[in-house]
Amino acid sequence: MLVRSVRWLAAPVVAGLVAAAGLSLMNPVTDAGAEQQGRSRGGTVRNVIFVNGDGMAAAHREAARLFYAGLQGRLTMDKLPVSGQLTTSPDDPETPITDSAAGASAWATGVATYNGAISVDTDGNPLPTLGAEAKRAGKATGLVTTAQVTDASPAAFYSNAVDRAAQDDIARQYLEVSKPDVILGGGEDWWLPAGTPGAYPDQPAEDPSEGSRSTKGNLIEKAKTAGYQYVSTPSQLKAARNGKILGLFANQEMFQQRAEGAGDIYDPVVSLSTMTRKALDVLSAADRDGFFLLVEEEAVDEFAHNNNARRTLQSMGELDKAVAVARSYAANHPDTLLVVTGDHETGGLAVEATDPDDESVDEDGPFPVKGTNLTFHIDWTTEAHTGQNVPVTAYGPQSTRFTGQHPNTYVHEVLQPLLTRR
Repeated sequence: MLVRSVRWLAAPVVAGLVAAAGLSLMNPVTDAGAEQQGRSRGGTVRNVIFVNGDGMAAAHREAARLFYAGLQGRLTMDKLPVSGQLTTSPDDPETPITDSAAGASAWATGVATYNGAISVDTDGNPLPTLGAEAKRAGKATGLVTTAQVTDASPAAFYSNAVDRAAQDDIARQYLEVSKPDVILGGGEDWWLPAGTPGAYPDQPAEDPSEGSRSTKGNLIEKAKTAGYQYVSTPSQLKAARNGKILGLFANQEMFQQRAEGAGDIYDPVVSLSTMTRKALDVLSAADRDGFFLLVEEEAVDEFAHNNNARRTLQSMGELDKAVAVARSYAANHPDTLLVVTGDHETGGLAVEATDPDDESVDEDGPFPVKGTNLTFHIDWTTEAHTGQNVPVTAYGPQSTRFTGQHPNTYVHEVLQPLLTRR
């Protein structure tokens, strides 16, 4: 049995770790208020906030709940009063298990497609995307992610590509075609040609493979010409005016995804919750008929691929903090629909009791259950994706439509009419 001990996570230091992860367990919305909002099947939806915990399924949420909230506690994402499940199967000739590209494309277009596809059908034909449709309907639009801003999930809402690897062309499409008002995350390398380092130097010590690589020219300069404010530091983001903003805060992802103790780093220059708050402020101020915002925590998936439970829990904490920002906004803007889900499950994660006789091959722990003397372990069965259903929780007008079990394409069925109604 391979057990990666994390006994430094003993119960007396849980509070400190919660603070270190940046998770506030305080919530400005009462459960009663949330229940009233969530029961509203009717009502006009002006704004949609769609949150993706990449790679997050039920066990990831349960592990985070035990660690951050305890036996009787709940994460903010689990306090949203409406819940259901989504299936995740792609339309791929080689596998029944989805990747992030096909999963997000199903949400963004309502069409199941092959792995690696960015909002094209199985013949490679481009499909209308939610982000672009919302913009055409007069809404402000934006995306926030700890991945590259051109990575599969955000790309599916704002571009079309037969191969998710075409990240520089995806960036070009943002500027020339879909034109989201707010673009915040990592991936500066894809916006600058080789030999033209930006705010984040090429070949950094933590990952020498990183470096500028755009084949579409200097897209940061093109963004500035198109009216975007370009920011690359926390202070610049804070000072940015309302209007179009492009913020790139890392060469690639905003973290280093590796096995525990092998150079793994989760310390984004700007937190997901800070980017989410700024995006909401800017989009709310836009003179349009509401907005659509995609928020993504990519690190859940990447650290689960590396079977790194410590960092998976840390990124789950950061995700829940961003959900708290979104929920607070929705509570104060009753025409806002908030949806939280995952595109697929990663790692085959299981939450298990601490048992020295367990014969599991790959296990992390023990981790403390907040507020108790109990502990749990996280068991991994794969470093890949699995076909598990993923939970979906929702809040606000029309949220009850997410009750029950649905295919992932159902997200588009619900959101598309709400985002395109004039």
